[in-house]
Amino acid sequence: MSHQLPDVQASSPDVTVGLSQVGVTGVEKLVKLARGDQRPIVLMAEFEVFVDLPSGRKGIDMSRNLATIDEILEEITREEAYRVEDVCGDAAERLLEKHDYTTTAEVSMTAKLVTREDTPASRIETQSTSRIIASATATEAGTREEIGAEVTGMTVCPCSQGMSESRARDKLAALGVDEETTEEFLQAVPQPGHSQRGHATLTVTTDGHPDLDLRDLIDVARDSMSARIYNMAKRPDEDHMTYEAHADAKFVEDCVRALAEGTVEEFDHLPDEAVIRMKQSNDESIHQHNAHAEREVRMGDLRRELDR
Repeated sequence: MSHQLPDVQASSPDVTVGLSQVGVTGVEKLVKLARGDQRPIVLMAEFEVFVDLPSGRKGIDMSRNLATIDEILEEITREEAYRVEDVCGDAAERLLEKHDYTTTAEVSMTAKLVTREDTPASRIETQSTSRIIASATATEAGTREEIGAEVTGMTVCPCSQGMSESRARDKLAALGVDEETTEEFLQAVPQPGHSQRGHATLTVTTDGHPDLDLRDLIDVARDSMSARIYNMAKRPDEDHMTYEAHADAKFVEDCVRALAEGTVEEFDHLPDEAVIRMKQSNDESIHQHNAHAEREVRMGDLRRELDR
């Protein structure tokens, strides 16, 4: 976002218009996440930093404030942190203190998190990549923090699979296979459907910091799709992933519903006022368009919906 309004200032230098967000984007810093006795995880994080601009000021003194922003981020990221959302929260609160004319400061961060895991069948060690999403908004009333992640998985289209199953049923009947055997076979061997790479996003926003483990949140997101995928895979792993995905075919809407169910089951301790943002995007394999579904809802409302 531009830090000035050229048209307004050129024609009416004495007129100012308040702006809800003025700041900087693309600020890269190293962030170290503490892990007890283990070596910290080091992230290359990208920050966006904004403050609101009241109508009584023409600008935020960009050059001077950039030095202030850099100083705050340097200080915040120099020490190890246990929660990336707290890094954003601390930075937002300090920005609010430094800018006496502003009432709101926002800091957001994204970074890639690489973790080690074993493949599902051959048990070969590999790495998994997730995109961390964190942010904080500080006002005089307090600070709200968000933590979440975007992960990649695999989905299978139930409609496409249903057509394949219907074709298999007709062919087995033509071969004289009885109905009971046909049903047993189709239960054991899921039929093909067009598959795609899916991207699930799950974030939680609360007053203060969300009381959850980022790794648990990543697991909920990965399990919301038809199957997890892995960077390294031998043939037994490929067979495992293909079977698991076709045994749990899901539309893009189903993935968001699975995100909702997993969130309530895993994070039932979250307050009713926590805001849950769920999003699924599929890179369609047989279409030139992609499929997308999303939902933003308060935790209390989500609980009540699932109870019904």
